[in-house]
Amino acid sequence: MSKLHRLQIFEELWAFMKVRKKWWLGPIIVMLLLLGLLLVFTQGSALAPFIYTLF
Repeated sequence: MSKLHRLQIFEELWAFMKVRKKWWLGPIIVMLLLLGLLLVFTQGSALAPFIYTLF
């Protein structure tokens, strides 16, 4: 997947939120991305067992 294609996905999502007035989706998407990054970055660390117990 090219970098341009990934940016196009975010542009389409932004356009959808703007046209349909779905602004409440913004914080949900941001939190899901942050949660995903947290899980990816702590996967091989000693913190992983403590983070997995939170969920």
